[in-house]
Amino acid sequence: MFEFIKAGGWLMLPLLLSSILALAIILERLWVLRTNRILPQAIQRIEQAGISRASQGAQRIREAMQAAGAHEVHQLEKHLSPLGTIASITPLLGLLGTVVGMIDVFQQLDLAAGNAQQLAGGISLALITTATGLSIAIPSVVMHRYFIRRVGDLVVILETQAQKTLDQLAPGTELCNLSVNP
Repeated sequence: MFEFIKAGGWLMLPLLLSSILALAIILERLWVLRTNRILPQAIQRIEQAGISRASQGAQRIREAMQAAGAHEVHQLEKHLSPLGTIASITPLLGLLGTVVGMIDVFQQLDLAAGNAQQLAGGISLALITTATGLSIAIPSVVMHRYFIRRVGDLVVILETQAQKTLDQLAPGTELCNLSVNP
């Protein structure tokens, strides 16, 4: 394994760090974004924000609940941007490693001797970074999209529950969207 990493060159270091970070984010989000963990606490905080403004009128209740909801959505989306960035840059880092490796191969190739074996070995080593970058990017993209969808589903549930609370506190008042991002 170490020889494989070493063979890929210096660009394997950011790829290795990216894979560790992506795995950490994926595991953390899988743990945090469980329905039974998120919904009771988040709904309670949103409802509490509205209840605390109950004597101040419908507009203040709605504003308090929207602010609390926006905070909850922000917490749900936490770390998704870095995961998306990792999914985007790792194939590029892999491609960069391949290009750097190919440049090195052609610089070292003795064209007069036509050493095809040296060229084939160099190309093989150069492609290690591309394979590594894609191996990191593919699961990162899949999990990023899964988490985006998961957050969207949770937000819909939060909005529905928050609207029910708002209907009880200030009938006829519409909550709008809790999320800051469309």
